[in-house]
Amino acid sequence: MSLPPEARKTPPAAPALVFAGAVIAVVAWLLPVSLKSVSKGLLRSAGAGTPSVAAFGRDLVDSEKIGPAKFLLDVAKAVDDPQAAALDRALGALSSRQPALVAWGGWDPSLDPLFNLRQSTPYGPSTPVLTFLIPENARNTVRAYLSNSGSLGVQSILKTREIASTGRFVPANRPGGQPLDALILLAGLLYQGEHLSPTLQREVRALAESAVERNELGDLEGFYMDLLSLGRRLDWTQLGELLKRTENVRTVGEYAHLSRVAPDQLPFIYSAALMSNSADRVAYYLIRYGKAGSEDLRLALADGQGAVYLLLQRAVPVNRSPGPAMGAAAALVLVHPRLMLVLKYAGYILGLFLLLRGLDVWIVSPAGGSSAGPQQHVRAGVLAVVMSALLVIATEPFLLKAAPTSEYRVRLVLPMLANTATPTASTQNSNPVTMETSTLVSIGIFAALQVGMYMACLRKIREIEGQDASPLLKLRLMDNEENLFDSGLYVGMMGTAAALVLQVVGVIEPNLLAAYSSNLFGIICVALVKIRHVRGFKRRLILEGQRASAAPAAI
Repeated sequence: MSLPPEARKTPPAAPALVFAGAVIAVVAWLLPVSLKSVSKGLLRSAGAGTPSVAAFGRDLVDSEKIGPAKFLLDVAKAVDDPQAAALDRALGALSSRQPALVAWGGWDPSLDPLFNLRQSTPYGPSTPVLTFLIPENARNTVRAYLSNSGSLGVQSILKTREIASTGRFVPANRPGGQPLDALILLAGLLYQGEHLSPTLQREVRALAESAVERNELGDLEGFYMDLLSLGRRLDWTQLGELLKRTENVRTVGEYAHLSRVAPDQLPFIYSAALMSNSADRVAYYLIRYGKAGSEDLRLALADGQGAVYLLLQRAVPVNRSPGPAMGAAAALVLVHPRLMLVLKYAGYILGLFLLLRGLDVWIVSPAGGSSAGPQQHVRAGVLAVVMSALLVIATEPFLLKAAPTSEYRVRLVLPMLANTATPTASTQNSNPVTMETSTLVSIGIFAALQVGMYMACLRKIREIEGQDASPLLKLRLMDNEENLFDSGLYVGMMGTAAALVLQVVGVIEPNLLAAYSSNLFGIICVALVKIRHVRGFKRRLILEGQRASAAPAAI
């Protein structure tokens, strides 16, 4: 009943299947596309051939926008842009030719009749715009100018000066109301000079008309508060360029919040808004990911405008873990990200399916025994899908790990709770949401051990199957190897225990996924061996033994 020696030879198709499956799986792994992250290599590919931070700043210098270009220069120096020195020289040359405009951040024809921008001022470079509107003479001049405006939106904003029902501000027409008066005039100047995006302009006008109708500032007061935060930090040109790229009042509030909680990151936040032409996406990304998102944004700025576009469009973290990637496929990933992601996962499944079928034919049943037939193909397919899912989890560091609470998230602070303890920056997890290299190495070692145990079990089954013995004797030999077939569980438990000990002593980073993955791989290994291989082989031996014992009785 045993297989003849010539039938046990390795089929020529088996090595080809194993090789083809391994190649397809490796090629799929090399594709630079991920489900919930973007790789540094893909960011570099997206930024290649697009303007760098310094190049974008040079365009602003050519447009005589000194204030915004200064932010870009600070970022270019921070990311070691090779063109930063050239931008510094160009900005210095423009500032020396137009020294009076440095305080305003650039030239604006609508302001020149009011403030004579080419006249020297006692203020320093890049002066916050509210500094110019606090003096009473300046406010009277601006008010007289705006009162002659034909814009209904400007007139509605000016009418809010007469509202006495306010919350956090002193009414503008009362003593102590100079800050609110200056903010109303600033909003009117921005509206008059078309420095607000169309959607923001419509929203501000609606808020002003509603406030005048109800005779209370209401939601408009929140916009004035946000304008106060930005007007104390940005000069005229910087503020105008930012609001041109802001779609709604909510984003204005988010930028005001970011300027308060992360003032050291303001050049990066501002530069990203200009380079992406969308302050809304930048604010959403930073509010969602906090300090880790700020570091990701810095990486994208270092790679160029295309990288900033890609990061904000995907709105996912950057996967900083090192790994190979197919540079030639980056262009296809940028154009067809979802299609390439489907191809990557399909490559995992197909590659592992061919690999398993090749090993099955090569090791378990080289003569087309119990591993042949449609049912075995279905089993190999299911196994390939399960192993592909494990591979996806191992290579996607952000798939199962939740992002920590953002340090930049807007929080509602009630006066009665102002003295209660709040989490500090030191108590919050500010580390980037990435899987540690030691964790990946541990998972890889545990998976390799279980693959070795799986192959050893299959080789033992093949060895028993090829012996010149009766089916009942082979069945007893299989029963004798039960400990070997259960060894995956023992190895898995020992791996879990070893990982926990190493985490306690500080050899590897604490991560329960790394520890319990060993147990998981052990369970999967034993289940595959005993259900897919041992059970089927024993069933065949029982049937063969039954037929052999029934033959003499029939004679």
